[in-house]
Formats: sequence, C-alpha cells, structure tokens
Amino acid sequence: MSEIADFQQLNKQRVPSHVAIIMDGNGRWAKDRGQPRIFGHKAGVESVRKSVSYACQNGIKVLTLFAFSSENWRRPKDEVSGLMDLFAWALSNEVKKLHKNQVKLKVIGDRDVFSDSFRKRIDEAEKLTENNSGLLLNIAVNYGGRWDIVNAVKKILNDAATDILNIKDFNESMISEHLEVSQDVDLLIRTGGEKRISNFLLWQLAYSEIYVSDVLWPDFNEDVFQKAVNYFASRERRFGCTGEQIRGEKQ
Repeated sequence: MSEIADFQQLNKQRVPSHVAIIMDGNGRWAKDRGQPRIFGHKAGVESVRKSVSYACQNGIKVLTLFAFSSENWRRPKDEVSGLMDLFAWALSNEVKKLHKNQVKLKVIGDRDVFSDSFRKRIDEAEKLTENNSGLLLNIAVNYGGRWDIVNAVKKILNDAATDILNIKDFNESMISEHLEVSQDVDLLIRTGGEKRISNFLLWQLAYSEIYVSDVLWPDFNEDVFQKAVNYFASRERRFGCTGEQIRGEKQ
C-alpha cells in the first residue's frame, strides 16, 4: 500500500498545521558526486519546489524552511557567496510561481547584513505575495533562534508605552507575537540524518514532533514528506497531559 493510502487510513484529519524543515545534506550530496558544495545547494532548489507543492496540496497552512543560519557565515567564502547569489536568483525567478499559486512569502531573519539590492528584492517579493490566501511560506535566511527571542524582547521594550515595562504584564503571548514566526511548529523535519535542531525556531519548537530522515535534501520529495506526515499522524500529542486524558479514558 502507498504512503498516501496508509496516511488516509491512519487519520485524514491529523495533518500538521505548521511544518518546519531543516534542509540538510546539500554538501554531502554534492561531494558524493565529486562536485562542489554549491552544486548541491542548486540541486536542493527542486526539493524546495516539491515541498511547497506538497504543502499546498495537503492542507498544511505554514511551511518554514531553514535556508541559511546566522552561523553559516563561518563557511568558506565561495560557498557563502554562491548561496547568496542563489537566494537572489530564487527570489527573482520563483516568486511569480508562488504568487500564481496564492503562496504568501515571508523571509525571516536578520536582514541588516544584506546589501541594499538584496533587501529590495526581498521587499518586492513579499509585497507581491502579501495578500495571497494560501500557504504561508517562511524562508529563514541569516536566522538564529536565540537572535529571534532576543529580538522579540527588544521589540516589546521598544513598543512599550512607558520606559519601564511592568514585569507583571510580561508573558509568553507577548514574546510569541513579536517573534519572526508566531505560529508554534507542529512537525519539524530534518534531512541528512543529524539529530539536532541547530538554533532553529527554539521558542516555536517547544511541543513539536520531530522527524529525522537520512535522505539528503536534494533527494527529498513528496514521498519522504508523506512519511514524515504519517509519523506525525501516528503520534499522541499530550501537551503535558496523560495519554488517558487525551483519549478520554477513565483513570
């Protein structure tokens, strides 16, 4: 039986609302083929297309992709330069397709380090898609989870009506509302086999189900995505309660 049929039998209603993906393995994929790392990053663009298509077709409301972390600047200069060129190309060449399919694009992360021309491309892409009613696609570029939380607190302090924020008014909702992504993540997928979250969406991942695949990102496709969703559907999400409470059983 196919993965899709398995999932439909398991539970048609248990589709994650927000899926986040750490797209890992581009460099290893390229190395296995005797190619430079940027070759793998370029190949990974097709996997992004497949992921967006799957999300749109299967009722996922938010898809957040980890494209470039704040720590990735430590990589070789030629790889970083190639990645930035690839991002700029994707913004120019993919946004019209996203717009046609009612996808709303948002780039999350610290933009201060980007060139004026790159920031302009981001602004134009977001402006074009801002009123779309379909999938919300977040692309994390120069993003770090710790930066996100600190930045949210800074926003709260700057937005306060007075210079001193009443500590009693400070709560989790305030932080969530000021993060780059306010929605909690239901399912985190990491490709490439590594078992860590790499400073990604630290606040939003508090109750996420985590699915790790050995598949390298350029080989990620709809079938692998389906397996991750099947895994999510099989999980009993308790949020601190007991299994009996979730199932409505007598204790």
